[in-house]
Amino acid sequence: MKDNMQVQLASTPESQPLPEHFSLVKGDMPQAGENQVLCETMYLSLDPYMRSQIAGRHMSGSVNPGDVMRGETVSKVIESNHANFNVGDVVRCFGGWQNYSVHDGDTIFKVKKEIDNPSYALSALGMPGLTAYAGMVWQAQPKAGDVVVIPAAIGGVGSVAGQLAKIYGCTVIGIAGTDEKCDYAVKNLGYDACINRKKGDLGEQLDKLCPNGVDIFFDLVGGDMLNTVSERLAVGARVILCGLMADYNKTTRSMGPPPAMWIKARAIVYGLVVYDFEPRRDEFVDACVKYIKEGKLIVREDVAQGLEAAPDAFCRLMRGENMGKAVVKI
Repeated sequence: MKDNMQVQLASTPESQPLPEHFSLVKGDMPQAGENQVLCETMYLSLDPYMRSQIAGRHMSGSVNPGDVMRGETVSKVIESNHANFNVGDVVRCFGGWQNYSVHDGDTIFKVKKEIDNPSYALSALGMPGLTAYAGMVWQAQPKAGDVVVIPAAIGGVGSVAGQLAKIYGCTVIGIAGTDEKCDYAVKNLGYDACINRKKGDLGEQLDKLCPNGVDIFFDLVGGDMLNTVSERLAVGARVILCGLMADYNKTTRSMGPPPAMWIKARAIVYGLVVYDFEPRRDEFVDACVKYIKEGKLIVREDVAQGLEAAPDAFCRLMRGENMGKAVVKI
């Protein structure tokens, strides 16, 4: 019988997670029951929200010491007791950080055949891409000429949101943490400019690049950056509140901007929860498959090799050292 290796949370970090906060253990081999399927993990998605689960502050629940780390996977069906799935089907499911998982048939979804690279179902054509599409296209409704600012500019969500804004004719300003990332955003993803947030004053640089204000801010960070950009919104701006990277490694939450900043801009502020848009996933996938094939949407993944590499890869992600969507090839 094959081993079901798992990554469990060993202890709860107080700030930045480290590899020693996780442990690789041999778990029980799951058994598929009635109307269930047994899946073998092919790819594991690593996402910032997992840090919020560890801290006990995420709407999807908490991960406590001794628990298997949660996460979305692309997996292959190796045993099926469900009429809708056959052995060999490639599916999207929440298999977690482990080699094997069992699921009820109504909780997993076949990866569309149009998705040539299975891992894309976890990145540009998966939850990060749906998040970007829902926020940028359906909520912000970009218009040609809009000035768009996107932090975490080359990450799983930010990179797709920025390229969608360019497709819609916007001027796109990225924010990233290294010169290498900024260069990639401009040269490879088509951003008009990218600010290294660790160099110089962010507000002054935004004033130069966005002299008439910011029309769309796709916020993935929160904290001081949200305040800084909110001071520079154009009239009629749209603010998409999507992520809180600035707070994930803290025990307390940052205060938000004074409402006056949004009031004077007559801004529309949206809270983005990707689960709300799950019924429209096929619409998003169809649009973005076309963009990828046309060369309008570039996909970059930061791929770690092997389940044992997941803790280190996750810690790199939380330090902002990833280049593209963080994925583990199991």
